[in-house]
Amino acid sequence: AAHMSKAVIASAAVGGAVAALAARQLFTWLQRRIMTGTARQVNPPHPWWEPGQKQPMPYPEKFVEIDPAQQQSCYPLVISAYVPRPIAFVSTLDASGGGNLAPFSYTGVFSHDPPIIAVSIVSSSANADGKKDTLANIDATGEFVVNIMSTWFVEAANYTCANFPRGMNEFDEAGLTRIPSKVVKPPRVKESAVHFECKLVHRKEITNRDGKVTTTVVFGEAVMIHCAEGVVNLNGAGEGKPTVDFGALKPLGRLGGNSYAVVGEIFDLPRPDRNFKKT
Repeated sequence: AAHMSKAVIASAAVGGAVAALAARQLFTWLQRRIMTGTARQVNPPHPWWEPGQKQPMPYPEKFVEIDPAQQQSCYPLVISAYVPRPIAFVSTLDASGGGNLAPFSYTGVFSHDPPIIAVSIVSSSANADGKKDTLANIDATGEFVVNIMSTWFVEAANYTCANFPRGMNEFDEAGLTRIPSKVVKPPRVKESAVHFECKLVHRKEITNRDGKVTTTVVFGEAVMIHCAEGVVNLNGAGEGKPTVDFGALKPLGRLGGNSYAVVGEIFDLPRPDRNFKKT
């Protein structure tokens, strides 16, 4: 009976381990489907709309006036109202080769010929020069890489937001992987599916009412772009006109507070014909 009891317990333990393994595998499979699956194509919100029809907001038509000069800080308002914002996950090197990696949501693309990406870097009181490591490195070398953040590595990317001391490499702290760039010296992030290698072409300091530099905007020309095969179509918009499948890319957008947004639904809304008023 004792031997029978031990056999039953052992069998149950094995069965439990198998079930746990199966559950983990199922979770991993589901997570991969969620994180890499394409976004859902839906209809435009108002397919019945005709030119000239009013589209009022669904709230009482009363507005609160907010004077930026009268606020203690406009930061919470700006980041929660100007949404969603794309995120530039910027990798840089200092003059001696030390690395840095940080995300910025004050960013955007400003041109395609040539491709220009701007990143706005707020000043930091943590360093004597008032510069975040990213800006100090760009000023020293004139190079940086913008990596696009996607859902499958958001936790590691978000971890690089911590106030690490100057000289500590966020790649290592977050467990992210360096891969060599083609033209510039700063490495790319292997976990990211799209990378823009950039060379600095212009910088603009922003001052507040007191004349203090609060932000520096850097403009970089993308001299090389890398796209994972799983997200790019080299002739997506015609011969020699590559496109990226943003449903596969799963790019993240920044909202207010600690909130992020992900592309879940997509609808197409063609531009009006340029001669529509003549027809």
